[in-house]
Amino acid sequence: MNAGEISTKLNEKGLKVTPQRIAVLEAIIKLNNHPTADHIIEYIRSKHPNIATATVYKVLDVLVSNELIKKVKTEKDIMRYDAVLERHHHLYCSESSRIEDFNDEELNNILEMYFKKKEIPDFEIEDVKLQIIGKFTKRDQ
Repeated sequence: MNAGEISTKLNEKGLKVTPQRIAVLEAIIKLNNHPTADHIIEYIRSKHPNIATATVYKVLDVLVSNELIKKVKTEKDIMRYDAVLERHHHLYCSESSRIEDFNDEELNNILEMYFKKKEIPDFEIEDVKLQIIGKFTKRDQ
């Protein structure tokens, strides 16, 4: 996604298009690895050395609240960010803290049917996301 497409996304949400918002969303998309705020700041500062840490955090909050990105909390309670909004789950490596997207429509259907049958009293399910914890083998880490 380029800066023009990011600007369109921001406009569609009724948000003012600012260089900071473009830079943060672009960083999350380009890093493509569920980056932490620190990784996002480090990436942005290579092009925009004067961006304030507080600004990045504020932009992240705005992007999350406007559903342009999602938060992903790890086992170690580290907050990371995801620009993939389509329904998916995560593979989380307990050794390296690496996160990869896991797409499986069959799993989505199984979970949906399971919770429809359960009918949890006084609780409306908005979404179900699995974080599958393990260790990557025979892959570049």
